[in-house]
Amino acid sequence: MEIKQRQLEIIEAAGEILTQLGLAGLTTKNLAAKMGFSESALYRHFKSKEEIVITMLKYLAIDINTRIENTISDIESPQEKLKALFNSQFAFFKQNPHFMIAIFSDGLLEASKEINKAITNIMAITKMHLMQIIREGQKQKQFNNDLPPEDLTHIIMGSFRLHMVQWRLSGYAFDLKVKGNKLMSNLFTLMSPK
Repeated sequence: MEIKQRQLEIIEAAGEILTQLGLAGLTTKNLAAKMGFSESALYRHFKSKEEIVITMLKYLAIDINTRIENTISDIESPQEKLKALFNSQFAFFKQNPHFMIAIFSDGLLEASKEINKAITNIMAITKMHLMQIIREGQKQKQFNNDLPPEDLTHIIMGSFRLHMVQWRLSGYAFDLKVKGNKLMSNLFTLMSPK
């Protein structure tokens, strides 16, 4: 998927509007004003508001997949892979909080089937990487085998989501990485073999 620089600027601005005003606030009028050009100029880059959101989500899916692959490729230990994966996510969202709403907003899920499909794809990518790491950790006896990898993945993804939502609701008041690493440490305690 190729995204031109101006399209990236538009989806970043759309993410900022979503974060500040929610889905209802993401209008072509507000987006054009934020970008400093006319509404008609937006339509040279995107056909609709929905296409902007879908492009944003597809961009995030590619970024997350590439970033995770690059982050964990040279790490042997499954536990260290998990730490690196989440620290990569924490660093990305700390630098780009305007993209959080695109993944962690329940309101977007009801916006359209295509948006729902794009969000589901992001979750599937994350789930795939996590399950791979968990299976590897269980095989190496680093993680408890009492629960299936699917259940551990679900617990980890739910914990991560709650952590991110709390950070956003706090107005980004706490250090995402520090508190996130404490969460990961607690998850490792729960996952460690008996």
